[in-house]
Amino acid sequence: MTRTAVITGASSGLGAEFARQLAARGADLVLVARDAAALEAVAAEVRDRHGVAVEVLSADLLEPDALSRVEERLLVGDVAVLVNNAGFGLDLAFEENDVDAEVRHLRLHVEAAMRLTHAALTPMLSRGSGRIVNVASVAGFVPRGTYGAAKGWLISFSRWANVVYRPRGVTVTAVCPGFVHTNFHERLGLPPGQEGVPDRMWLDAATVVREGLRDAARGRSVSVPSWRYKLLVAGSRLLPDAVVVRAASRGR
Repeated sequence: MTRTAVITGASSGLGAEFARQLAARGADLVLVARDAAALEAVAAEVRDRHGVAVEVLSADLLEPDALSRVEERLLVGDVAVLVNNAGFGLDLAFEENDVDAEVRHLRLHVEAAMRLTHAALTPMLSRGSGRIVNVASVAGFVPRGTYGAAKGWLISFSRWANVVYRPRGVTVTAVCPGFVHTNFHERLGLPPGQEGVPDRMWLDAATVVREGLRDAARGRSVSVPSWRYKLLVAGSRLLPDAVVVRAASRGR
């Protein structure tokens, strides 16, 4: 059986942690991100620690030619796991954001994930096996700007795709963490401790990835790591939008 995993956004944060944990399970890797030097560092780490084969594919998924190169790699047919993890955040003040930045944000979270999923499905369905993990967010369950809207699309798509393709051997799982200690917030200009998030709400990347991979292995459509966020998601469905939006606006 093939054992190659393709991971986007693999140069840091959750993507790098997916690389570590999948390599620990014996998977060869194809690591995708813009930062070639950071990718090489992650590749060297997992090669040395786990002895797996690692390809580095430096690609900006917002560039059509680069996205096509990743699609072509998925069509080769040896990929058992695709992790759509690439993404970035924007300020919640939609009216103040540059609209072109909003379009890039939407294209990366939705269009790129959709195109890569489509490419991966062709050989996976022919083979009758495969796993697709779409890294979404608990923000996808609540009204929280365009980030929540994009992640909401990814969750809905994953739920539908898992129902349709799981009987044919391919599972699709949306992993929906809350706030995770990565460099995500620093890229928004928020140093550690200035994110406006209570300590009890932070998750660590290793736990998120471990629980996400476990739920993907069980064939679940949606994975919400930690009981705290499971309760928050359940509670948000019972409250008025105005209350949920106000609560969700805390932190970044």
